[in-house]
Amino acid sequence: MKKVLIGAVVVVAVVAGGVLLVSREKASGPKFRKEKVTRGDVVATVTATGTLSAVTTVKVGSQVSGIIASLHADFNSEVKKGQLLAGLDPTPFQTSVDQRRADLERAKVELRNAELVLARAKKLLDAQLQAQSEYDTAKANRDGAAATVEQSTAALRQAETNLAYTRITSPIDGVVVDREYDIGQTVAASFQAPVLFTIAQDLTKMQVLTNIDEADIGRVRVGQEATFSVDAFPDRPFRGNVSQIRLSPQTVQNVVTYPVLLDVSNPELKLRPGMTANVLLPVDRREDVLRVPNAALRFRPDPADLENGGKKDATKTGEKPGEPKGDEAAVPAGARSGGAPGRPGDASGRPGGGRKGPSRGADVYVELPTGKLRAVHVKTALTDGNVTAVESDSLKDGDEVVIGLATARAMASSGGSSGGSRGMGRM
Repeated sequence: MKKVLIGAVVVVAVVAGGVLLVSREKASGPKFRKEKVTRGDVVATVTATGTLSAVTTVKVGSQVSGIIASLHADFNSEVKKGQLLAGLDPTPFQTSVDQRRADLERAKVELRNAELVLARAKKLLDAQLQAQSEYDTAKANRDGAAATVEQSTAALRQAETNLAYTRITSPIDGVVVDREYDIGQTVAASFQAPVLFTIAQDLTKMQVLTNIDEADIGRVRVGQEATFSVDAFPDRPFRGNVSQIRLSPQTVQNVVTYPVLLDVSNPELKLRPGMTANVLLPVDRREDVLRVPNAALRFRPDPADLENGGKKDATKTGEKPGEPKGDEAAVPAGARSGGAPGRPGDASGRPGGGRKGPSRGADVYVELPTGKLRAVHVKTALTDGNVTAVESDSLKDGDEVVIGLATARAMASSGGSSGGSRGMGRM
């Protein structure tokens, strides 16, 4: 009787333990995180950072040195061509003009006297009352006086020009975006013209100067449409067109980039010179294709979670189950590094987004009713950094693919990332 009682207790304990285990598994929720396969467009983009500026920007300087006596324009002032912007103290320049004018008058008096002497010498020579040499001397003196008049005239024009330079005028219609000097400051123009004002001609037409990585520059063409955002309006996209691809390379820390210029329309004047533009340049597009999340291409399950323990896959591929597979390289760089549009997507740190490469094989995993995983082979084509276009006869729109583990242990070890723990493979 005692043995029967002990056996009954053991059976009850086993049943209770099984029920508790099942209840815990149900309470823990699903083991895998999944997302659906969708159908739509995939656009590969090149990302870069640039700076906004006006199409025509003129730096207005002074060709003469002096003290700023007056200012007639300030920041954001709208100016017209020929409008007075500033004035230097004209006193020393006016004095120089007066002196040169007096020199010219003296030279003219000397010229008239030399002409009278020459005329008398000519009459005396004709009457044979004077030697030829005296006539030649009088003529030379007259020619020298005429040259002095020309020299004094040029000096006067130079002094008048310098006096005119004390009036700083606008060379174009535009808006003053910068002013460097205040009243009373001294402008020194000994070696180069100092910049007093910076004027933007037309802020309704602007440009973005950005640098594209050498790996992506081959896919950029003049006329391509690009979008960009600025920190001042993060939720509003702006549009531009590639107008110039410059041939001058720039090398920074062994990374070679090429300047690319975008023409931008700014009718609302929301964009301002100097703003940082985060540029997205579409370089390739696939329409109406199957799209799988990039996390599904990176996911690598534990061999125990595979149907048949992963033996079938290992036999086919010759790889050890659970290790990153060689076809992981088939995922474009933006997918491998977790890049997304608007961010650098290359693990090397170079600017870039989703990259296009030759179609290669990769595996995604679907969950069977038994809770095990089955590998589905796909061919990858193009990525935008979030999803990748694939070709497969075994997947269709709406199917769910595994993107990671959903257990607390996996989430803790991955820091809450979309990769899971060991199920994500080595990056």
